[in-house]
Parts: sequence; C-alpha cells; structure tokens
Amino acid sequence: MIHDLDRTIEQLLRAELPASVLSQVGISFVTPDAQFPPSSVTLPAIDLFLYDVRENRDLRSNEWQIDRREDGTAAKRRAPVRVDCSYLISVWPSESSNTPAQDEHRLLGEVMSVLLRHPVIPASVLQGTMQGQEAPLPGSSLQPGRLQSVAEFWQALGGKPKAALNYTVTIGVQPHAEVDTGPLVTDSEVRMELGANGSNGQG
Repeated sequence: MIHDLDRTIEQLLRAELPASVLSQVGISFVTPDAQFPPSSVTLPAIDLFLYDVRENRDLRSNEWQIDRREDGTAAKRRAPVRVDCSYLISVWPSESSNTPAQDEHRLLGEVMSVLLRHPVIPASVLQGTMQGQEAPLPGSSLQPGRLQSVAEFWQALGGKPKAALNYTVTIGVQPHAEVDTGPLVTDSEVRMELGANGSNGQG
C-alpha cells in the first residue's frame, strides 16, 4: 500500500512539473544519507524520504459501514484506519553544476508549487490501492513535520543540513475483514388481531 502511495506522488510530480524539469531530474525514495546518491539515482534528483507513519487519531471512527450487494445481501465493515504518511522532500543538484544552491532552490520551488496546487491528490494520478479510497487523499505541505529537530535529523544521517519540504498524505488502511450480514430486510408487516365483535380489542 505504501509503495502505491510512493507511485502516486511520483505520478503527480511527473504530471505537473514542467517538461523542461522532468527531462533533467530523477525521482527517488531512498534515504538521503551521507552516501546519497546511490548508484541507482542519477543527479539532479528529487528525493522523497518517508520518515514517519502513524495513525491520525483525530479522524478515528468506530462506525460500521454497510455494503449492499446486487443479490439483496449485505456486508458490514469497520471504517478504515486513517494513517498519516510524512515525507521529507529534498533536492540534489548535479555535481557538475556551477550554481548548485540556485539549482536546488529553483527545483525545490517547482515541487512546492505542485504540492500547494493540490491539497487533495487528484484521482487521475492515483495508483494501485490508492484508487477507490473512500475518502480523498489530503496532502499538506509547508506544515510542521514530525521531526523534532531537522538539524539533528541530518546529523543522524551523517549529512549536511539542506533545505527540505515536509509533505504529509493521509491514507485509509482497512485491516479488518468485512462481515456478512445476510439478506437485507426491506419489508415490514403489521398484524392486528380482531375481537369477536369485530373490534381490535381497544376500548
């Protein structure tokens, strides 16, 4: 499921970034440590590092949802668990660039513009299990991230601090199987007993 979210965000960037940018950069999801880039990544590159996954308890729901089938039966299932997936997005310019800082900031600005244009990820770019989710996939950028200290984060990875964007997407995860409830009750019948005198027994 998380892999499908990665693919969805990549597709959003490929659909929205200028063609002149896409022709030059790669998109990766590897850890931006001191050994970045690995041999599988060619610079310049946009890196989306998934650093935090946790339940969004503000959106927790204990309600059951009823799915009605064409054969007249139904099944019920619990509402999906809402999960926040937080990415740290960084940009890595070409090693041969004469203006690496300017290139990095220019590309980071392009990515920021795409994310701000889409507070909800468009259905047209959803991949795999991200398709058909019962609620839209909201994405928030330029909001406080889950990292307590960005400087300590870069230090822990053995790299130098650099500009980065925090991007969080809320997805729905269904860990529970649906429960068959049998045929639906669509009609009700009311019976009244008549007394010997033809009345319903009421005074």
